[in-house]
Amino acid sequence: MKGVILHGGSGTRLRPITHTEVKQLLPVAGKPVSEYALEDMIEIGIREINIIVGSVGADAVTGYYGDGSKWGVSITYTHQPKPLGIAHAVGLTEDFVAGDTFVVYLGDNLLNGGIGKLSDAFAEGRFDALVALCRVNRPQSYGVAELE
Repeated sequence: MKGVILHGGSGTRLRPITHTEVKQLLPVAGKPVSEYALEDMIEIGIREINIIVGSVGADAVTGYYGDGSKWGVSITYTHQPKPLGIAHAVGLTEDFVAGDTFVVYLGDNLLNGGIGKLSDAFAEGRFDALVALCRVNRPQSYGVAELE
């Protein structure tokens, strides 16, 4: 299994902080929020990770994570030149995932309890895909999932 961490978006809801910092690198309890995504992936055995970076803050992201050796993993990067959405970003990783199963983790999300149970459910359920969603009071502020 491989991992993809999305580092796109400009963090408009977090301004003015994100005028000078990449939102996924903002510290939460002493480390960048996206480092929790990385740790969750490592916890389930993922060792090959691709980070999608946009035009904003790409150098800061690559500077922080480097080649991943600090965490005992291999990290590569894919550039998404324009913010064309999650599906587009994931599509850019086609060569990286190369037919393997993979986890996509939004770099500005924190998942209580990690992704171990989700990974197990995916492996046991013979799903084509598994999406983790959370009910919120005002979904229009975050994104509305429409499922058929």
